[in-house]
Amino acid sequence: MENEVKDAFLGGQLLVAMPSIGDGRFAQSVIFLWSHDAEGAMGLIVNKPITGLRLSDIVSQVGVDALDPARDMDVHTGGPVDKQRGFLLHSADYQGKDTQEAEHGAFALTATIDALKDVATGQGPAHALLALGYAGWGAGQLEQELQENAWLIAPATPDLVFRTEKAQLWETALATLGVDPRLLSATGGQA
Repeated sequence: MENEVKDAFLGGQLLVAMPSIGDGRFAQSVIFLWSHDAEGAMGLIVNKPITGLRLSDIVSQVGVDALDPARDMDVHTGGPVDKQRGFLLHSADYQGKDTQEAEHGAFALTATIDALKDVATGQGPAHALLALGYAGWGAGQLEQELQENAWLIAPATPDLVFRTEKAQLWETALATLGVDPRLLSATGGQA
C-alpha cells in the first residue's frame, strides 16, 4: 500500500500549465516538479528566463573572477517563493556539497554557491539551469489544481529541460503528450 501511495506522487515530472490556469505568474509555464508528497510539492519553472540577467551577472558577486564564456547561461524565474534564493537544476553527472539526486534518474539539484563557482569555471555539470525562487504547494493544493485541470503532467527528460529552446518549451512539452496548444480552451471543465 505504501508503494502505491508513493507512486501517485509526481516528483521528477513536468507540470505544464493549461491556458485556464488562474494565476498569471504561471501562464504557459513548465515546472520541473522536484518533490511531491503528502506534505506538499516544490518545483522550478524551467522556461521563463529573467530578461537581462545571466550567470555572468551573478558570479562576480560570489567571488568568481572569470566566467568560462561557454558556461554563461540565462537565469530563470523559478517561481514566486523565496525569489532571492538560487537553485541549480542540473544533470546527475555532478555531485557537489549538498547535491540531491532526483528520485527518477537524470536530474540533480544543488543550492550552494560552490556549485555556481563550479559551473562558472567549467567544473560543474554538463547541463544546468539556474533559477531564482521556486513554486510551492501546501498539502493537497497541487492535487486540487490538477483536479481543476490547471496542469498537465509530462515526462521530464534532459532534452526537454536543458536542450529545448525556452520560448518553445511549453509547446514542445504539450506536443510530447500529443496535445496541440491551438486546440486548448482557456476555460476548464470536467466531464
